[in-house]
Amino acid sequence: MNIDFSAEELAFQDEVRQFLSTKLPADISEGTLKGLHLGKEAHVRWQQILHAQGWAGVNWPVEHGGTGWTPTQKYIWSTECANAGAPDVVPFGLKMVAPVIYSYGNEEQKKRFLPDILASNVWWCQGYSEPNAGSDLASLRTTAVRDGDDYLVNGTKTWTTLGQYADWIFCLVRTGDSNTKNQEAITFLLIDMNDPAITVSPIYMLDGLREVNEIHFDNVRVPAANRIGEEGKGWTYAKVLLTHERTGIARVAASKQKLAALKVLAQSTSNGGEALLDNPAFAQKLAEVEIELLALEYTDLRALSAVSTGKAPGPESSILKITGTEVGQAIDEMYVEVAGYYSMPFVKEQFMVGFEGDPVGPEEAANSAPHYFNNRKASIYGGSNEIQKNIISKAVLGL
Repeated sequence: MNIDFSAEELAFQDEVRQFLSTKLPADISEGTLKGLHLGKEAHVRWQQILHAQGWAGVNWPVEHGGTGWTPTQKYIWSTECANAGAPDVVPFGLKMVAPVIYSYGNEEQKKRFLPDILASNVWWCQGYSEPNAGSDLASLRTTAVRDGDDYLVNGTKTWTTLGQYADWIFCLVRTGDSNTKNQEAITFLLIDMNDPAITVSPIYMLDGLREVNEIHFDNVRVPAANRIGEEGKGWTYAKVLLTHERTGIARVAASKQKLAALKVLAQSTSNGGEALLDNPAFAQKLAEVEIELLALEYTDLRALSAVSTGKAPGPESSILKITGTEVGQAIDEMYVEVAGYYSMPFVKEQFMVGFEGDPVGPEEAANSAPHYFNNRKASIYGGSNEIQKNIISKAVLGL
């Protein structure tokens, strides 16, 4: 694989850097680099800046407003964004439901939903997991019973990230009878969260933040026109969505930026009179993670190259998901090790609620403990890493 940039690619890199230096708000960049939790306003503000530039739909087809970038341009974009402190876009609309709509939706649905998703005029959340259906998602029990031109939806979704902000939710629901195979009884619905028959209950995390929720549906009437594709084919569409989600979970550029910041912190941290970065045991641990991250980066580039030819992400998305989350967790663990008793969280009011004050040590060390604990979930969401290993064993090894 040739990793040297052409003259055109170097010009694109300069264009991206100029854009980020002039258009990325300083408060958003600062919050991202310090590991603060950005609120809805900050995310929407940044995504609408991207839309104004024509850079919101990085992976979208050009005919729907996508950028048409090459894999190398996407790589440059993600790397420069991470280095500048640009936050990841909230994935549920732009990266998850949009590919399902433009791939399987009808023309009316594309015209109705895609422009507002691209412009970040609406906030989407994901209705997949249930209290008794997480890794075994096909056993979900939320039902949608046909009633004339509508479906009546009843059930509960859980671990719904940022659902308290959502205008719409895309849901997997059960439409088949008890004799229908699990996967063949699942349908993909788009549901308006403003329906009064929907209740959103908060789930508070260890750091006191409301990141996830339970969503309760009590005879919610959903027009059949909001069904994507055919009834009973939702599992097929969901698998496509999940491959996009798992590929995104790799977060290579973000891990590279965080690893570089970790090295700086370790260089300024004393360990028995010398820099912790010079400690042989710590240096070896750091090198092992860096090697894993480099291998992950090349796998990610191959996946991007395949997608650019029109091929949907395959089992490589599971490889990216496994390794990406494990590398990210390893970096989080080393951050806590370096930060020690300085890993006390601090916040700024416009970003999150909780502890309010200044960090007791280096700002780059603050929030390392909350991130460590919160990001343990990364190897579970999007399909647990154990499930991903099963997918790889079947799709690649034929077991």
